[in-house]
Amino acid sequence: MEMMHSNGNRDSDEARDTLLMFGGVALMMMGAGLVLTSPIVRRYLGGLNVAGLLQSAAPDFERYLKLKSM
Repeated sequence: MEMMHSNGNRDSDEARDTLLMFGGVALMMMGAGLVLTSPIVRRYLGGLNVAGLLQSAAPDFERYLKLKSM
C-alpha cells in the first residue's frame, strides 16, 4: 500500500501493513490448529495418503512453473 498522508510518513504505513500481515498469519495458524484438534478431521487425515497426493501434483506444478517462466 503506497498511500501518502498529509505528513508523508510511509514508514508507519509499512509497519502497519507488516503488523496486519503477521496478524493474519497468526489467525490462520490458530484456525488451522483449532480445525486439526477435531477428532473427525484427524480421522479423515489419518486415512489420507499425503505422499501420493504430492507425487500426483508434481507434474502439474512443474508445468505451472514452465508456463510462469515464459
